[in-house]
Amino acid sequence: MKRLLFTGLLFTSVAAQAQTGDVKLVSYPGRTDGTAIRDKVLANQILTDSRLDTVEARALRILNGFNAGSGYGEIWIRDFNTFIIGSLKVRDRKDVKDALLLFFKLQGADGNICDGAINEAHARLSYQYSKTDLAPGWKSHKNTVETDQETSLIQAVRKYIDATGDKSILEEKVGEQTVLQRMEAAMDFLLKERWAPEYGLIKGATTIDWGDVQPETGWGVAINEKTKWCIDIYDNAMFVIALNDFMTIVPKSSDIYKKYNETAKGIKKNIRKHLWDAKSNKYIPHIYLNGSPFPANFDENKMLYTGGTACAVLAGLHSKNEIRAINNQFLDAAEKEKFATIGMTVYPPYPVEVFPNMAAYHYQNAGDWTWFGGRMIHALHLYGMNTEAYAEMSPMLDRVIKHGFHEWYEVRSGKPSGSGEFRGEAGVLYDAIQMLRKWAQKAK
Repeated sequence: MKRLLFTGLLFTSVAAQAQTGDVKLVSYPGRTDGTAIRDKVLANQILTDSRLDTVEARALRILNGFNAGSGYGEIWIRDFNTFIIGSLKVRDRKDVKDALLLFFKLQGADGNICDGAINEAHARLSYQYSKTDLAPGWKSHKNTVETDQETSLIQAVRKYIDATGDKSILEEKVGEQTVLQRMEAAMDFLLKERWAPEYGLIKGATTIDWGDVQPETGWGVAINEKTKWCIDIYDNAMFVIALNDFMTIVPKSSDIYKKYNETAKGIKKNIRKHLWDAKSNKYIPHIYLNGSPFPANFDENKMLYTGGTACAVLAGLHSKNEIRAINNQFLDAAEKEKFATIGMTVYPPYPVEVFPNMAAYHYQNAGDWTWFGGRMIHALHLYGMNTEAYAEMSPMLDRVIKHGFHEWYEVRSGKPSGSGEFRGEAGVLYDAIQMLRKWAQKAK
């Protein structure tokens, strides 16, 4: 992987900079040295970086499908939410709309949204599948340890409307209810079935950050007798984003807007009160509601959760000074592993002794996921930190050019792992490239 460093004017290779002798070398390939750079110089670099063209073209080639990647048969709503904008560039609008409507057709009577939708002929894994007359030929399943399916669908609908201008989807009838009514039912499911009233926040099962696997061995994606209920930043930040998105598509004068505006205000306040550790500038991993799954001598609060924190920044929960502190912690963690980027899920990893269902440095336990690292690039851009966004995206671009799109990467070897043609990675990088290019066109 080519290591790119910021000199105050542009990004160049380590070898070129070493010859000048005028730059301090750092270990992380996308870390800046803090020197100010003029917007026009940065904009020119972005607009002339051919890697962005290459990655964009490759992303669009694989975003012609809706399943999560070559290793998955299902359309997963948490994944589809992150590549729907790219999908709209290469697929007919009706196809994308139908994929969204499918999740409303599969919605449970209590308002819950499934994780995955799959053609019933291909439903062969050990999930507890559900069927409905509203979606003949399809089956669905839900990883019940998660609390992000409802919020992912609401976010995806807002993205669809923003990209197409098609608000008619809200009045589309699915069974006896409109999509708008079903969106409200999904949020009410969280407020009824996943609500922790003593904290004023939503809850889920214990997993690693945004992950979907419980610590104990066994079928880790489903709530069972071993489940330890908890509150974390990822679930609640995703809910805040969904509430914010929902409020953009309903009239501000409506009762429904007022209801969810108050809900959002309360959750934001309680996130800061209960989850944010202001002294350490980081989130505590979990607040346990029925005991911790970990031994008393294990200090979980030392763990840095990157994915949920990136979502918290996107949810508007932080000042720019806090975002700088958060980003520096991500960079500090990435510097500790040879092939890591800011997408490394958690650091340090959980030891297998306390998390037997997933080995250290494997998958969600300190694997590197551009699927979430790319969201931090979005966040940095949204807060005007374009130098950092471009620098920290750089090793992600190099990795895709070398290996293609993959689900996750091993931080000690750099090996691409998991599903190939992973559309979540393609989607977040495509979106990040569009954001930075749009900014650069205005700034040049």
